Amino acid sequence: MTLEFGDQDLEGLKFPQDDPLVITPVIKNYHVMRVLVENRAFVDILFHDTFIRMNYNDSQLILFGAPIYGFNHMECKVKEAIQLPVTIGEDPREAMQMLNFQVVNAAFIYNTIMGRKGIHAFKAVPSTYHMLLKFPTRTVLERRK
Repeated sequence: MTLEFGDQDLEGLKFPQDDPLVITPVIKNYHVMRVLVENRAFVDILFHDTFIRMNYNDSQLILFGAPIYGFNHMECKVKEAIQLPVTIGEDPREAMQMLNFQVVNAAFIYNTIMGRKGIHAFKAVPSTYHMLLKFPTRTVLERRK
């Protein structure tokens, strides 16, 4: 399967633009707005205030312990993580993967960050120029059989 971007993918965009790629996936039955797709981030991050708004509590977190870097160019100790199902797209062109989120207690304008681990789990290809995230779906795979 080939994931390509073309001129048809630019429809509705106004140029010049240099906006970040932001999506709205469903994370464990919760539509999460303002999810930054960031291929420079190694891990997938869920910010603690979003975690709480999703009706989770800290007792559901598992110990992680490794620091991450990048918030205000400082080390941020991550003590907890959680694995959650993430669905992107809409039926019949959707895909679901279990992602391991590092839960970070920091202020940020996005609710979560989908880093390279999440992008790779979905076999997705992001394009900030086209403002799209393309990924294979079950519907497309079934057509190949």
